[in-house]
Amino acid sequence: MNIIEKALQVASRAHADQYRKHTDIPYITHPVAVGIMLMKAGYGDEIVAAGILHDTIEDTLLTLADIEREFGKRVARIVEGCSEPDKSLSWEKRKQHTIEFLKSASKDIKAVVCADKLHNIRSIINDFEQIGDMVWERFNRGKHDQEWYYRNVIESLDYQSNFRLLDELKVEVDRLFSPSGTEV
Repeated sequence: MNIIEKALQVASRAHADQYRKHTDIPYITHPVAVGIMLMKAGYGDEIVAAGILHDTIEDTLLTLADIEREFGKRVARIVEGCSEPDKSLSWEKRKQHTIEFLKSASKDIKAVVCADKLHNIRSIINDFEQIGDMVWERFNRGKHDQEWYYRNVIESLDYQSNFRLLDELKVEVDRLFSPSGTEV
């Protein structure tokens, strides 16, 4: 079986019965969208598979050992790099860890994280267009903190690298967090 098809099956089972934050949208749509973005950007099958699997060890019962056994070391390392290491820490400490880690992360990890954040931002923009500022009530931290996080992630991703998905992320973050509130 193709590694992408296998990743789709594994992620679909792992994320079964999960939904996007405070919506009725099945969670699997997010990792699939991340994989599609990576595929469209020209990344290879292992990167696309890692994109599809990027939230499995953080948000499901799958372990890093499961991913490595099924998909190999490269995919496992990328998924590990996309995962917050300690969910018991405060939101601020977890996000600060991600920001610092991304500065020296591999290009493969940066690509997957960028696609993940790009899909998240586009989802927020879509929701903002439908419900306005109420969208920020879905998050543990509001608009101001989300802007801080996304702008710092961009800076970290941009450190010693630049790629098309990052350019798209910059545009969407500027669009969502424009001084006028949003220009969506």
